[in-house]
Amino acid sequence: MRIYTRTGDTGETGLIGGQRVPKDHLRVCAYGTVDELNATLGLARCYLSDEDLNSLLERIQNELFDIGAELASPPERANQFQAISDEHIQALEEAIDRYEQELEPLRQFILPGGALASAHLHLARTVCRRAEREVVRLSHESMVSAVIIRYLNRLSDLLFVMARLCNHRAGVPDVKWGEPGWRRARKQEENP
Repeated sequence: MRIYTRTGDTGETGLIGGQRVPKDHLRVCAYGTVDELNATLGLARCYLSDEDLNSLLERIQNELFDIGAELASPPERANQFQAISDEHIQALEEAIDRYEQELEPLRQFILPGGALASAHLHLARTVCRRAEREVVRLSHESMVSAVIIRYLNRLSDLLFVMARLCNHRAGVPDVKWGEPGWRRARKQEENP
């Protein structure tokens, strides 16, 4: 089987079931961004030394593949691919709660970065937020399972916590956001 088919050379792609749509269709953008998130998680896993985090991310990557299949289906066929449920969201919440117990409470914004694994998880978190926005955009024009939107929202929270946890376990402190630039400028205006 060849990897290239030439069927997309005119700027169209096929959904599950064979329907052809433009490659910039909202549905393609949504599942394409979920695929990008999956690849970003794969990269983050290359830098993880914690087996529990790596195992959890592998499970999440499989769940993202399920989400991609559902999103790559026309609305009338999507229910054939629904694999994500409230139980998956609950599992993400339980992981958040478990990992937050290891962390100091967050009292201010932090900057993405620190250990390599943490930096890659922060990047994955931002891609997850973009995937969520793409799915929400699609939901304004087509039927999309609300569970997918909730899952991506909770996943971005988990990735944030995991990024902080990677820094914590590596002994790297979170980098706190400094005083906002607008506040510094205002102080300078008031006290020249």
